[in-house]
Amino acid sequence: MREDTDDFRRLFLSGAPMMDVRAPQEFARGAFPGTVSLPLMDDEERHQVGLCYAQAGQQAAIELGHRLVSGEVKAARIAQWAAFARAHPDGYLYCFRGGLRSQIVQQWLRDEAGIAYPRVTGGYKAMRSFLIDVTEDAAATREVCVLGGLTGTGKTDVIVAVPAAVDLEGLARHRGSAFGRRAQAQPQQVDFENALAIDLLRRADAGYRALVVEDEGRFIGARDLPKMLWQRMQASPLVWLEASFEERVERVLRDYVLGLAAEHIDQLGPVAGFDAYAARLRDAMAAISPRLGGERYARLSTLLEQALARQSEQGETGLHRGWIEVLLRDYYDPMYAYQQQSRVSRIVFRGDRAAVTEWLRERSAR
Repeated sequence: MREDTDDFRRLFLSGAPMMDVRAPQEFARGAFPGTVSLPLMDDEERHQVGLCYAQAGQQAAIELGHRLVSGEVKAARIAQWAAFARAHPDGYLYCFRGGLRSQIVQQWLRDEAGIAYPRVTGGYKAMRSFLIDVTEDAAATREVCVLGGLTGTGKTDVIVAVPAAVDLEGLARHRGSAFGRRAQAQPQQVDFENALAIDLLRRADAGYRALVVEDEGRFIGARDLPKMLWQRMQASPLVWLEASFEERVERVLRDYVLGLAAEHIDQLGPVAGFDAYAARLRDAMAAISPRLGGERYARLSTLLEQALARQSEQGETGLHRGWIEVLLRDYYDPMYAYQQQSRVSRIVFRGDRAAVTEWLRERSAR
């Protein structure tokens, strides 16, 4: 049998498969990328055992747990664990602290299914603490380059093209603006933080000289960047990506219209997907209406409705350029220009996509 492990660094760098035997509610509150929830007890069983522990002590709680998870219920759960173990012979199992629950699963797998399967000592709590330390260490010790630019310049395209870059918006499943919501829901805050820490760990292990991240506010949608990392970003060199107005309009059309529509249609089908996509655009426009002002909001809403009608009826998306152009010129550009002016002293390089990509690759190279 492979030995139990507390080598969290190796676990996360290797992407080892892991079976989470905590209750479903615990898993929903926070987990690690790629882990599979195969609980020893469901939420109600865990609740009953917890009450028993509080009232009658550990031994009574253990005995109740064995009564609740017995017979066909026990056999079915062992079968699921065994299937995972056979499919992932290089994997591990864990519970919250690496204690009783994971030891019971380990014992039942060995005794009932003849499978010796290792567990993570320290469990979820220790792994979570390790990842928090990874993020704080990166914020404290790593050189960071921040990529900025006006809306539609293609910052995400550059991030994807630079190996040392961490795609914060990709991890948060949000493009970082009022129009940034995706078809898929954002991850839980803890899941976002865990995935980010693992990404930072892998960049550090690869030996890149600097981390590259996109310029972000403290929040990406509803997800909160870890405070130390965000503070480090605010004090780091800024690289400014430039593109023509026409290029930016086309990129916004690609990402926020064509891409968003395709995401929703893939998820919900042609009719419901288009309706959800159209509602997402309307909601985003309404969210910034106080800052647009009544007259401009009415004008942009009319342009948006005309574009959505044409897209729905004929599949043609060109009319969307109308509201995109107005929104960039009259709303986003003035806002970014003000922000850029306040941070001009931090800008160390400016250029188009090719020049910025090359500069960042060289700056961050191993």
